[in-house]
Amino acid sequence: MRVSLVYRDELAAYDFGPAHPLRPERFTGAVALMRQHGLIGEGAMAVVEPQPAAEEDLLRVHDATYIAAVHEAGRDPRAFVPGHGIGPGDNPAFAGMHEAAALVCGAAVSAFQEVLEDRCDRALSLAGGLHHAHRDRAAGFCIYNDPAVGIAWALERYPDLRIASIDIDAHHADGVQEAFWDEPRVLTASIHESGRYLFPGTGFADERGGPHAQGSALNIPLEPYTGDAEYRNAFDSTIALAVRTFRPNLIVTQNGADALADDPLTSLGLTLSGYRDLVTRLAALSDELTGGRMVAFGGGGYAWREAVPRAWTILAMSLMECAVPNELTAER
Repeated sequence: MRVSLVYRDELAAYDFGPAHPLRPERFTGAVALMRQHGLIGEGAMAVVEPQPAAEEDLLRVHDATYIAAVHEAGRDPRAFVPGHGIGPGDNPAFAGMHEAAALVCGAAVSAFQEVLEDRCDRALSLAGGLHHAHRDRAAGFCIYNDPAVGIAWALERYPDLRIASIDIDAHHADGVQEAFWDEPRVLTASIHESGRYLFPGTGFADERGGPHAQGSALNIPLEPYTGDAEYRNAFDSTIALAVRTFRPNLIVTQNGADALADDPLTSLGLTLSGYRDLVTRLAALSDELTGGRMVAFGGGGYAWREAVPRAWTILAMSLMECAVPNELTAER
């Protein structure tokens, strides 16, 4: 498989500060570990350096008033009056906020470009997967919704696309579901810890899509401590079946690593071996249905020092369809 890593060091500017749980080290550490394993460079993943998303790309998903507020928050964080979900708590203002978030969205657009223009089979944007941002507000550590920006860009340029967006983050992909709630060309499938226990409090089985796209949203809420076997069963019996029925010609995945058992913000029980099994199944599904075409994102993961870099190195290996060494899946 030809795999592109959409990455540049400046993506680490998306940083709410050292006390915030969403750390850029979750993906910079993953890239460093991938280099150690020889996954980047000649004969391996090609690196594609993204540019910031254009305003028109953001406007397909977000309101102009909200984008203006993000600009303002990043110009003078101390003077910014909290609003649009930006302020103390989950989404504190920081200098250069718009530029940093627009670069993450630009990485999403580049990933879709790479695949749809046949420069690679699969593209990986680890800094992205910020799936909670809404049309007019930030939420859940997410300023702009880069998967939604990328999908909207792709649909405008390739109107015959059918996209299956599969999200395995511990949190429900509420912002992506919302963006394509009434879009029959997009299936949004999310497997996550139940909203009865975990932010954002949505993602129940009766959320099925809008009036023109009934059945285009699929949600599998899980009980706390759900482990590998239950994940495997849910994927095989529900997600894979729904995606096969939908018949996509592109698969998009959000591969948050916060469903791992040692994540400090969630209560699920996935092991690294289970994570490997899950992302390997995602890659195999793309082989079966789309000729391997796939755009993959990072997402959440708050055991950022060791667990997330290992999980996303496993993800890269699954995209490349190479063997995963035991040292990456060993529980420590």
